[in-house]
Amino acid sequence: MANRLLSALAFLLLAGDALAGGPTGAETQLDVALVIAVDVSSSMEGEEQGLQREGFIEAFRSALVHDAIENGAYGRIAVTYMEWSGVKDQRVLVPWTIIDSAEGAISFANRLAYQPIRQAGMTSISGAIDQGRKLFEQLDGAPARRVIDISGDGPNNDGRHVTYARDEAVDDGVIVNGLPIMFRRTSGSIELEDLDLYYRECVIGGVGAFVLPLHDPEQFAMVIRTKIMREIASIGGARPLIAPAQTTMPRMNCVTGERRRQEDLLSQERK
Repeated sequence: MANRLLSALAFLLLAGDALAGGPTGAETQLDVALVIAVDVSSSMEGEEQGLQREGFIEAFRSALVHDAIENGAYGRIAVTYMEWSGVKDQRVLVPWTIIDSAEGAISFANRLAYQPIRQAGMTSISGAIDQGRKLFEQLDGAPARRVIDISGDGPNNDGRHVTYARDEAVDDGVIVNGLPIMFRRTSGSIELEDLDLYYRECVIGGVGAFVLPLHDPEQFAMVIRTKIMREIASIGGARPLIAPAQTTMPRMNCVTGERRRQEDLLSQERK
């Protein structure tokens, strides 16, 4: 009789553990699913890329980010890290990872730290947004928000127009945020003087979308940490930022990157 009771108790304990670890509705709820989409095009210098990578690593090792995750409604987020360049060049370095603790965030940072840094070619922000939307299809969880975090140092110059990709993402309920990198390089100039305005009018969109420009390379880690915390906590206005054509006439030409590329090609042909 005693053996039967012990067997029954063991069965109940095992069943309880299985249920606790199973994909129940509550456990698949996520505060946010975040695609970190990082520019590795040819305009990104080696030192710049290193600072950018280290900024994201430090962000996920930060206690402030850990607190932001744990204080969410579900205390759980999903993150993936993707590098992008030309329209057909997007590479996932760290696949979808559920983070619900400081240990999980540090593990994500460590996995990213082991990945090599590379430099590619063109700049297709539209390609990055399109691929980011596809990545959400791989996610089993049910995120309260889906966010694509675009960081880059220049305008779209490859693939379809960035506003088309942005508008389709917004129509699909995706939020696109931007981190334009705007400090001067060793060459003495930045890729586009009004890159923050370009990102605001041509790249970002969705409820609460925002641009957080980076003007000082020494502030990489701080700015990235602030941006990640804001995306996790959904801090910001609730006003939708959608296509500029639906609000006022944009001050920024959203095909400036494509036009500059055509001018460069014509100039090379003349030589």
